Amino acid sequence: MSIFFSSLTRISNLPEVDFSIESLPREQWGSGDYVVGEVMTRSSPNARVELRDGRMTDLVRGDRVVGALGVRFATLEVVGDWGAIGDDGRMQALTAAGLLGRVTSMSTEIGSLLEFEYEGHVIVEGRKATMSDYVEHVPDRVFDLPVVMVVGTSMSAGKTTTARILIRILKEMGARVVGAKMTGAGRHRDILAMQDAGAEHVFDFVDQGMPSTACSADEYRPACRQLMSKIASVEADVAVIEVGASPVEPYNSDLAIEEITHNLRATILCVADPYAVLGVTSAFEIEPDLVTGVATSTEAGTGLITRLSGYEAVNVLAADSWPALRRMLERTLQFGTGWSTSPH
Repeated sequence: MSIFFSSLTRISNLPEVDFSIESLPREQWGSGDYVVGEVMTRSSPNARVELRDGRMTDLVRGDRVVGALGVRFATLEVVGDWGAIGDDGRMQALTAAGLLGRVTSMSTEIGSLLEFEYEGHVIVEGRKATMSDYVEHVPDRVFDLPVVMVVGTSMSAGKTTTARILIRILKEMGARVVGAKMTGAGRHRDILAMQDAGAEHVFDFVDQGMPSTACSADEYRPACRQLMSKIASVEADVAVIEVGASPVEPYNSDLAIEEITHNLRATILCVADPYAVLGVTSAFEIEPDLVTGVATSTEAGTGLITRLSGYEAVNVLAADSWPALRRMLERTLQFGTGWSTSPH
């Protein structure tokens, strides 16, 4: 049967090199390890995986997939951990990007997940291959780009869609834009959407060898700073940075926000529930310049958000909201006086 390389292998050269597959004892396993799983799920709409170029492909029972061990803690979908994989070697795709682990909790609305049986670790030149093997270390750089941050009250609140539209508008304003996703669970399509919208460069935590950012703060902070150094190395006027999930979920979003606070010029808060605006703004002292997301799909939603919080709320999917977005960006980025990095 065929072997497929999931998008979490995109930072590696595994398709171009000779490797073997070896079953390793559990004490040698770790997050970010590249492993091969045999598909146990019969052909179905859920039997799909995201490839290195972001395309989705269908799988059949017996196919093999190279993915990476990791952790996901999605409040609305799936919770799972590679450490929960039992002696039977059964594991699931915690994301379509090839994040592999054992599901410990799942929403009843998700349906069945792609099921695998552990075949073994990827062995290159006599040692197991991990995502961290393929991370390029760069010299530390001062991160001085002005940042437009997109943050949410939960997953699936509309952050990536909002980031994409912000990038389009900034490009129309003449800016050179870099797009980045600092936290969450790896999915290549998210940053590709930023690139399609006009970002000249895109980055995410996968570039730092992390299948997800559900890890310790001690592990995440240096990776975050290296990622910021990489972003700082490209020519750009402004960075649109998505902080995946929400600050209250265990993806280290609070640390990411802390790292970029000095450069923060505009904050867009995406909400799935109007009442969640109050929770995030009060708990984390976030003062959004604009509120959008799933909860702004109707006038009832935008009106309720404004009445509850006093913040301006718009539906970014409605083209008539784009002038308001542009005015907000001109004000916070001091457009017209050059791309200033002075705080607003």
